[in-house]
Amino acid sequence: MAGAILVLNAGSSSLKFSVFLESEPLTPLVHGEFDQLATRPQFAARNAAGITLDSHTWPEGVTLSPGEAARLLFADGLDHLLTGHRLRAAGHRVVHGGSDFARPVRIDEAVLHRLGALVPLAPLHQPHNIAVIRETARHAPQLPQVACFDTSFHRTQPKTARTIALPAALRNAGIERYGFHGLSYEYIARALPPLDAGAAAGRTVVAHLGNGASLCALAGGRSVATTMGFSTLDGLIMGTRCGGIDPGALLYLIDHCGFDARRLEHVLYHESGLLGVSEISSDMRTLLASDAPAAAAAVELFVYRVVREIGSLAAALHGLDALVFTGGIGEHAAPVRARVCQELAWLGLEFDAVANAGGYGQISRPSSRISAWVVPTNEELMIATHTRDLLGPSGA
Repeated sequence: MAGAILVLNAGSSSLKFSVFLESEPLTPLVHGEFDQLATRPQFAARNAAGITLDSHTWPEGVTLSPGEAARLLFADGLDHLLTGHRLRAAGHRVVHGGSDFARPVRIDEAVLHRLGALVPLAPLHQPHNIAVIRETARHAPQLPQVACFDTSFHRTQPKTARTIALPAALRNAGIERYGFHGLSYEYIARALPPLDAGAAAGRTVVAHLGNGASLCALAGGRSVATTMGFSTLDGLIMGTRCGGIDPGALLYLIDHCGFDARRLEHVLYHESGLLGVSEISSDMRTLLASDAPAAAAAVELFVYRVVREIGSLAAALHGLDALVFTGGIGEHAAPVRARVCQELAWLGLEFDAVANAGGYGQISRPSSRISAWVVPTNEELMIATHTRDLLGPSGA
């Protein structure tokens, strides 16, 4: 019976899962997700060909946590999806590794304790990551588990890039720029050399654009700067997150508008970004299809911030050789890619509109000084790879 690796990716309102057969290379067997957990949960599982194997929608009024979704996955759904294959290990996406974890680690109680101490740094994600890990352990106590961190890839950044200009006592308490989406950026760094070896060895900005959005500057495939900082709020505007904001605006909301920490948290994470500007939707597809001026304004602001931050990262790299789009918006919103690339013509990017309409691969002209690409990310494969590599062939 072939061994398999389960990958679990818990978000604030979703639980994604994938199973990979331990072949060389790793082969996808099944993938799926529990979505809209806080509103009206839905479940779907598909095989590698995209054929739906199972689906379910809960009645209105039912909500689930990611931990409860994991319990249901193990109790009702996973065994028959494995089609006779044996789980050998589980790999987890964990949002925050702090300064402690610069690489994936096998999970034990000591590691879980350290992850729990990082909850204040990622309060909307870390508790769900931990809950799913504990649910996995309850279901299969002997199953090895590995934590793979969204922050680890950015530990290669120089100290100057990570430092926030606060007093030493606060910096020493862990307030610094960590960066996120690291598993996605690591996958792109590995996928880029066969596409553009020169760019992979040189200076590349990767745009992970989705409901959560950030940019990363890669020098020779290593992270040297990124737009997200201490939290997942910084940098670009996102689906419902504001991105970079003057701290003085937050003080104003506290002093003059009666906001407390929880009200601020809700506004910054759930009411801002594309949703806040458009007052229509957080979904780029909806905004691009809308004729409403507010929708156009939200898209324009999104593009403006992406372009401005690409300029910032190009400065950190002392130049730019390539731009890579990935993530839900980066991979599927051709009009957004077009606007970004057209705004970067001054950098020497010659945009190919026909290639862009095709969706994947190179979207710059052969004569372009800067190459531009659309490369689908695969965080789940990255997690499965780390899990296999850490545990070794026997899982010991």
